[in-house]
Amino acid sequence: MPYPDVVRVLVTGGAGFIGSHVVDALCDEGSDVTVLDNLTTGRATNVDRRARLVQGSILDADLVDKEVEAADEVFHLAAAVGVRHIVDHPLESLRTNIRGTEHVLDASARHGRRVLMASTSEVYGKSSALPWKEDDDRVLGSTAVARWSYATAKALDEHLALAHASSGLQVTIVRYFNSYGPRLDERGYGSVVAKFIGQALAGEPITVHGSGAQTRCFTYVADTVTGTLLAARSPDAEGRVFNLGTERETSIRELAELVVEVTASSSRIEAVSYESEYGARFEDAPRRLPDTTRARTILGWAPQVDLEDGLARTLAWWTSRG
Repeated sequence: MPYPDVVRVLVTGGAGFIGSHVVDALCDEGSDVTVLDNLTTGRATNVDRRARLVQGSILDADLVDKEVEAADEVFHLAAAVGVRHIVDHPLESLRTNIRGTEHVLDASARHGRRVLMASTSEVYGKSSALPWKEDDDRVLGSTAVARWSYATAKALDEHLALAHASSGLQVTIVRYFNSYGPRLDERGYGSVVAKFIGQALAGEPITVHGSGAQTRCFTYVADTVTGTLLAARSPDAEGRVFNLGTERETSIRELAELVVEVTASSSRIEAVSYESEYGARFEDAPRRLPDTTRARTILGWAPQVDLEDGLARTLAWWTSRG
């Protein structure tokens, strides 16, 4: 249920994949939505026409303060994302994900605005204690491996948010698990689903890193958005962290096979090394599996769209664009 007094909502990163769907949902419920996005990976065409788009960066503290002050509620989804981007631009990514979040949280605390902050399953690192519960220990690799800087930055964001919560800020954190669906970047940026669909439709080999036995829990974006709004609206969610993901593990090779099937592609599946794309000293988590008991119990949330249906919906959007 929306808060009856929430009229003006600021969504950072609202031109991005998940953010733009959150904006749609907020506009549908009647909120007056402002999107703050630098359009580095987001797109202006993703933004609902009912929303106001401000092109700018969360690194601009004065701009963030101005837009937070004008809002009643903040959804903080802006971040540097995508393994490729993190590996290629580690310093820029760290600054965005840490300093930018600090600006949003500081402004929200200063003006007394409730915050929903998006985090990621990456914070768990490569822990083998599955399924992952929100309060579980984290296991990360060496600081010499840039890939783990994203997990570290997002965990620090969570620490900042929870520290603010202890001082009175109304804040809730959601950890996303491999969301996919319409508006994925068709270049494959930050999403293995987008990468595989693009390769399949082009008739190119579908490139699976390593053995392909590594697993993920793919969550359709509509389910991600529903969980996000429930977390933002529930008083019992304040000061807490929630996993938002399916509990169905799918291997990357199985995903490739499903994409071949749904696209009716003639593409072959080809194994490639991580090193060939990301260079030496790259590490990955062999499995990711959330425990969603907290979200089910407190938020009444459960994913509704299975992977096969979600892939079909994603393909329908992809091909509808001409």
